[in-house]
Amino acid sequence: MPGLRIIRHPGFGTAYPRGAVLALGNFDGLHKGHAALIAEAERLARERGVPSAVLTFEPHPRNVFMPDCEPFRLTPFRVKEREIARLGVDLLFIQHFDAEFAQRSAESFIDEVMVGAVGTAHVVVGHDSTFGNRRRGTPAMLREKGAQLGFGVTVIEPVSDGGATYSSTRIRELLKAGKPRQAAAQLGRFWEIDGRVALGDQRGRTIGFPTANLGLGEYLRPAFGVYAVRVCGDGADDPLDGRTIGGVANIGLRPTVGGLVPWLEAHLFDIDRNLYGCHLRVALVEFIRPERKFAGFAELKAQIAADATQAREILAG
Repeated sequence: MPGLRIIRHPGFGTAYPRGAVLALGNFDGLHKGHAALIAEAERLARERGVPSAVLTFEPHPRNVFMPDCEPFRLTPFRVKEREIARLGVDLLFIQHFDAEFAQRSAESFIDEVMVGAVGTAHVVVGHDSTFGNRRRGTPAMLREKGAQLGFGVTVIEPVSDGGATYSSTRIRELLKAGKPRQAAAQLGRFWEIDGRVALGDQRGRTIGFPTANLGLGEYLRPAFGVYAVRVCGDGADDPLDGRTIGGVANIGLRPTVGGLVPWLEAHLFDIDRNLYGCHLRVALVEFIRPERKFAGFAELKAQIAADATQAREILAG
């Protein structure tokens, strides 16, 4: 990512600037609260004339502690990387998280990773931040260790819009309830599912509504149903030439055709282009209706036409 330097497994012989102001956290979602925390780290870094940095964990610790849990990620790593770069951070430290690392004490993490490997001069954390074995690491411990080891600590209190506190948990609840606009108000942008377009069964093309099909992977499963969406490309192979295209998308199991695995199927308006293998970002704008089974393809086609009309009206508003 231009402007962002990524360091995996910090301290393993890689040369990078030390003395950064470090924002510490999982940052799943990169919502407005996360952005405020990272912005404070950047402000402090500019004051001191040192790099701004983020230290996060991959895979997400929840995947290690609960490997059989349902998909929950708001921002898989590729998306997290992109959003952190967008915020103007200089350094992104990626600490590999596995069962062995989970046994490391909070004191060891501070001594060996934050100070020894990263060389942080100042750390910024949320008020409810926990880390280390049994989550014994807290802002209070950071302050105590900082006084001993010579790094500063800033603790960010809850950030809200005057009402609800910005929260990844709250965003997940809103998306699962089919409320993408309310989720967007917490995120500061519409929530996206991105990925490479896969070859589907091409039934949509036979009824006049070709779709770009994306697997959901480790993404949270939002409410299954039909959405008004905005679609853009990503990367050097952008098939949409920098444009954002409106569309209508179904997320779910496609009960009319007996689907067993959830997919996102997006029909893009007013464009006829081969998108197979291209990387797309599909932003959920508004939930139109729940997914349901139709008696046949004629009924399905009529409903998709109605959904497309409604989606156009939503996107034009």
